[in-house]
Amino acid sequence: MDEGSNNQYSHAGGNQNRKKSIIMKRSIRNESLIVQSIILGIAGLVATCTAAETAAKVRWKVTGELEEACSCRAACPCWFKSLPSRMTCDGAQIIFITKGHYGKTSLDGLAVGQFVQSPEHKSMFESFGNWNFDYVYIDDKANEEQRAALKALSGHFFPPAAKSREFRFVPISRKIEGTEHACTIGEYGFVSGHLIEGGLGGPPKVVNPPLADPTHKQFLQGQTTRLTYRDAGQDWKYENSNYMYNKFDVDNKGYEKHEAAMAKMMKAQGM
Repeated sequence: MDEGSNNQYSHAGGNQNRKKSIIMKRSIRNESLIVQSIILGIAGLVATCTAAETAAKVRWKVTGELEEACSCRAACPCWFKSLPSRMTCDGAQIIFITKGHYGKTSLDGLAVGQFVQSPEHKSMFESFGNWNFDYVYIDDKANEEQRAALKALSGHFFPPAAKSREFRFVPISRKIEGTEHACTIGEYGFVSGHLIEGGLGGPPKVVNPPLADPTHKQFLQGQTTRLTYRDAGQDWKYENSNYMYNKFDVDNKGYEKHEAAMAKMMKAQGM
């Protein structure tokens, strides 16, 4: 073999070695990136778990008033696991906090509300997790710390029941004139209602309905004067429908016990 051939093979061998070296470097770099990704993923998972554990340990207490209304004819059958009076149950809950705290964050004088809608011809309970929409409205008077606290509390007061949840920060107010309670939720919703008279005097009281939670352990029954809502692609206009009112005093311990019981019940029913 002549010198030219040797040089040719020498160059070819050198090129192959360089290619192998480049491939090995790329492989090492890719492996390094994969290891880094795994480490970051584990770190993120640990951080998430730690944050969840910390959130679960937050102590909170709220004393307040519940204003609730929906499209059903009074009294709302959804609280008894029955089908809504109309095709869907179009509902609103607004909580006005008289005194409260989430950890060290004061929530005195703030409010939080929710508007939801069940699927057609399905009860709220059997369709939980698949409601048509779930919008939560947080008092815009709240500072950043209070907003975070109210968002966390909304997960207890209003368990997420649709595939996604929207949050809005809006002015929330209430005006009481005589027996009429009128609540305004930004430019989106308006709930005006009053208690009705029971057969033996005083408003009817519903105690421990099948779907009771600590805020709905009992409530007084009423009727709306007007319920309107324009958001989430809706345009509600209801009159003389279901209205409920309650004063309550709840805390994290009561809700932890209730949520554990609900999870057990839903698991037993295959939900």
